[in-house]
Amino acid sequence: MEHDHREASGNGVELVTLARLGAVATLTMNRHERGNALVAPMKQQLRDCLEQVAADPAVRCVVLTGSGRAFCAGQDLAEHADELRADPASAFRTVTEHYNPIVTALATMQKPVVAAINGTCVGAGLGLALACDLRIVAESVKFATAFTAIGLTCDSGLSATLARAVGQARAAELVITGRAFDAQEALAWGIAGQVIPDSELAEAAAQLAARLAAGPTQAYAEVKRALAGAYEPLETVLRAEAAAQARLGMTADHRGAVEAFWRKEKPTFSGS
Repeated sequence: MEHDHREASGNGVELVTLARLGAVATLTMNRHERGNALVAPMKQQLRDCLEQVAADPAVRCVVLTGSGRAFCAGQDLAEHADELRADPASAFRTVTEHYNPIVTALATMQKPVVAAINGTCVGAGLGLALACDLRIVAESVKFATAFTAIGLTCDSGLSATLARAVGQARAAELVITGRAFDAQEALAWGIAGQVIPDSELAEAAAQLAARLAAGPTQAYAEVKRALAGAYEPLETVLRAEAAAQARLGMTADHRGAVEAFWRKEKPTFSGS
């Protein structure tokens, strides 16, 4: 396994780590003493790491997780308070400089992204998780939107991704009331794909990622693109599906899988 440690300037703390095993890249938010709350150096490193793995054709699946007992507690409010005191008009530059590029990278990279949600997942942390394609959740996890508790609305794409995951009515309840919910509720509502005993989460996420990394990468990319356009008019959806199928029909993975089917063999996907 290869490790790439990203460090915050000045204090030597590894705020984001990037580990590679085969075609799987695992990004770990590593500020566990503060619940992996997001500060500027950490957001910059996460953005840069995501853009790096998105552009790397050798990476065919990405896992996003947290260290310690939290996935991500969202924005670090101490940092935010300092920004407000310095200049309220510029305190939200981080949304366009950090959160938007991070969420865009997660949602649009041409390979699957798995959120391995190991602990507390609130605010922008929930936004990051919902920007991933699949979510596997430890059974002790607590979630919350948290924004209205400090007089804010959603960022990190949450207003769209939460509504798409759970429906507009429940999303309104969760954002307006800010009430916490647990892993079993997340599973029932469609936020979580799997709920796993805490001690088994890392292994389960690794197995899922390895399976996806051995799959038809270009087909997964087309699936992501298609689902992102799911609310377009039907005519637009049908036209996009036809174009995507035509593109995939030219891939070695598709042609090889069809031949393997006729030979009654298990297909092998190279991602090409």
